[in-house]
Amino acid sequence: MTALLIDDADGVRTLTLNRPHRKNAIDTELWEALRTALDAAGRDRSVRALVLTGAGGAFCSGADISKGLSGVHPVYRMRTLTDVTLLLHELPVPTVAKVTGVAVGAGWNLALGCDLVVATPRARFSQVFTRRALSPDCGGSWLLPRLVGLQQAKRLALLAETIDAEEARALNLVTWVVDAGKVDAFTDDLTARLAAGAPVALAQTKALLNEGAERTLREALAGEARAQAANFATADVREAYAAFAGEREAHFTGDWAVPGSTAGRSEDET
Repeated sequence: MTALLIDDADGVRTLTLNRPHRKNAIDTELWEALRTALDAAGRDRSVRALVLTGAGGAFCSGADISKGLSGVHPVYRMRTLTDVTLLLHELPVPTVAKVTGVAVGAGWNLALGCDLVVATPRARFSQVFTRRALSPDCGGSWLLPRLVGLQQAKRLALLAETIDAEEARALNLVTWVVDAGKVDAFTDDLTARLAAGAPVALAQTKALLNEGAERTLREALAGEARAQAANFATADVREAYAAFAGEREAHFTGDWAVPGSTAGRSEDET
């Protein structure tokens, strides 16, 4: 059985954790597959949005500990988890976690590492680490305080409580709660809208927001100025203005179009 399913449709790449017999707990093979798949998605310009989800009615029950501790030193095992976390967080396209069922431990933190989270009412979440005599990984110690504040982050991490989808939404850990029968259509519509966006502008916006919490206002303004320069160098800005004037939907490509470049320009303009 393939541990990670990869599907492409209309610019949206879906990665499905496919170990339903273990509630999609991530073993060594799946960690490696995720690292390879996320790296490939970041390099593929045809990918305009990415969905991370799980098979069999669960999202992910965390790292697979069913085989106990291996002889490999944890330092080496953690390198792969670190790679996956950074690749997901820094992916230059919008990412959506579609959560049905459990999302606990590293599995929940992978969902939180996505830009948007769609959950069904039966989704359940837990920072389970302390129950296993461990501390958070996959970015949980960094993400939780930024999303819910320090006190609630400590509550979730220290007590390892299980919360439902509505409480997760109230804590800003879930973006939408959608009925199970509608979640696929909802996610498809959401990612279609993201995939239709200007790819360079979306990438710049995502990076600015991710970096903003660590910057002073002066640094953020300098970053915004650099991002806008990159945006104005694309054909998408011209297309956006033309679409607005023509009262039509814009078609964005992310093509380079600076003075003297023929990219994104018609034959009449060259």
